Amino acid sequence: MAHTSAVPAGRHEMSREERKVLAGTLVGTTIEWYDFFIYAQAAAFVLAPLFFAPLSEENAGLAQVVAWASLGISFLFRPLGAVVAGHLGDKYGRKLVLVLTLVGMGAATMLIGLLPTYAAIGIWAPIFLVLLRIMQGFSAGGEWGGAALMSVEHAPRHKRGLFGAYPQIGVPLGMLLATTFMFA
Repeated sequence: MAHTSAVPAGRHEMSREERKVLAGTLVGTTIEWYDFFIYAQAAAFVLAPLFFAPLSEENAGLAQVVAWASLGISFLFRPLGAVVAGHLGDKYGRKLVLVLTLVGMGAATMLIGLLPTYAAIGIWAPIFLVLLRIMQGFSAGGEWGGAALMSVEHAPRHKRGLFGAYPQIGVPLGMLLATTFMFA
């Protein structure tokens, strides 16, 4: 394993491209995780009776657990999304893959919002809900890994740690925005 050490910090003016990369990875990650966490908030307060109606009528607690499980399933697909997006990013470029993951997350979130409930389409409602959550998890894994790589790849040698932190900052910002939206 190669040894890396901090490079003494000299005066470095950030280039326009570096500022764009930092802003893009921060904003992109914030949007991605806003979409991800808005579902988490909805699972807690809205989704159980709408998508798991038979369970909700017989055992509201179990319906809530199943709603939370539909949230948890997405976490299983994040590593797969990271691997696939990493490979595609190496082959076709990170920017294209980041755009595709953002579109994937946005489309899944929009479709969840438009998804008919259990009362309208029966068992297909929770099935489609879980499939869309898988799409969200896949997209989140791909976006976060790609954003972190893109940040570090565009960083000056002495600012790799700082640049690498920007995508991670988007995660709590997305959660804060989702929570604010749900309770506003």
